Order: sequence, then C-alpha cells, then structure tokens
Amino acid sequence: MINWKTIKLKRLALAILQLKKEPELLNFLRDLCTLEELEELSRRWEVVELLDKDQSYREIAEKTGLSTTTITRIAHWLNHGEGGYKTVLNKLKKRSD
Repeated sequence: MINWKTIKLKRLALAILQLKKEPELLNFLRDLCTLEELEELSRRWEVVELLDKDQSYREIAEKTGLSTTTITRIAHWLNHGEGGYKTVLNKLKKRSD
C-alpha cells in the first residue's frame, strides 16, 4: 500500500488549517492552484454534493461536464474512501441546521 500521507502533504494540510475565514482560504487556494485546477476541484466537490442528493450519474455528468467514469471514481471514494468527503458533508449539514 502506498503511503500517500507524505510529510509534504501533511505540511500542506497544516497550512490550510491555519486559515479560519473564507476569504483567506480562497486567496490561498488561488495562489496555490491554477484557475483550471480550481475549476476541477470545484466540479469534483459539486459531484460529491450531487451524489449526496442521490442524483444519477447521467444527471451529474450533464450538470458538471465530467465523465461518468470520473463520477464513478468520486462515488467510490465517497463510499469507500478515507471518510473525508462524508466528514465535510456532515459538518456542512450541521452548520445549516
């Protein structure tokens, strides 16, 4: 099994944890990523939200422009991954209650 939790990734995670306000995080993400990378990350998160609402892969593909193959991969990680997607979804649901 590949150790994906590298020191570099942990340092990035620690840096992100320093940002408490949305404008700070948005500025950091813009400095860190290209516009294309930000768009791709945003579309992937949109897929997670739509999967959580039980939308079909075909509907999601039409809305996001992502392939059903990519949506299938995202769904796999949503259901069988490290739990990161579900953690954030649950935190967002608690905020909106």
